[in-house]
Amino acid sequence: MKARLKFSKTGSMRFIGHLDVLRYFQKAFRRAGIRISYSQGYSPHQLMSFASPLGIGLSSEGEYLDIVLEEPVDAECFLSRINAQMNEEIEVIGFTVLEEDAKPSMAVLAACDYLVCVKADKDSFLIDQDKRFSAISRFRERSVIEILKKTKRSEKMVDIKEHIYCITDSREEFAAFTGQRQSGRFLDKELYRPVLFMQLTAGSVVNIKPELVLEALCRQEGREYDRFSYQIHRLEMYGDLRSVKGQVHTPFSEPPCELAPLSEFQAGAADGKEGRAGD
Repeated sequence: MKARLKFSKTGSMRFIGHLDVLRYFQKAFRRAGIRISYSQGYSPHQLMSFASPLGIGLSSEGEYLDIVLEEPVDAECFLSRINAQMNEEIEVIGFTVLEEDAKPSMAVLAACDYLVCVKADKDSFLIDQDKRFSAISRFRERSVIEILKKTKRSEKMVDIKEHIYCITDSREEFAAFTGQRQSGRFLDKELYRPVLFMQLTAGSVVNIKPELVLEALCRQEGREYDRFSYQIHRLEMYGDLRSVKGQVHTPFSEPPCELAPLSEFQAGAADGKEGRAGD
């Protein structure tokens, strides 16, 4: 039985790296008595994969983990058993049964939503509503938004304009654009002041980090980007119902992307099989 878990990662747990989170879940499944299937061969391991590892220091309420279970399990029972073994700063908040031929979430990831906050003990021009509105308006009107994108082997200037699907300081505007209720309920509002919402391209072909967009916005305003002044919180991840291997569809391309949260997304493994939202 294939299943997709949605979980949050907040507080001090945001400083735990990806491999440690992997080990954390492995041990939690064992303690909860949840039977995860193992791979075959000389070095068997639990069959589980994450949609997109979260950067150190970022928090989230929209992380995804795909697993293969030895036997069917009731969603309510599963959530109760696993959360009884979890730290309060990591909580499994969703359980979706997948079709047997479903692709892993990491293979279908197409976009992510983010909430950018200013830390309570820090300052930023984005706290001022008028300055923030003016900066966002100019940012949206630009025909080209270039950033220096670094990889392990090289660095180059790239235009990310088309891959910024939405950037706004309005929760209502962002909810209308995404069609999702964006909560941010896992963040302590006394520690973090929300200032921006973003939806960006994500995945193996093109992956735009919110830090790069924030840095470009600061540079536009003649400000230095101080990453320690901001808390970036991932809200949701999406698959593209019109996905084609090796291609990226944006809201501005033809055909445009048709995004569905990974908790509702099913995509067949066979080439050419159209993705569809789950029941």
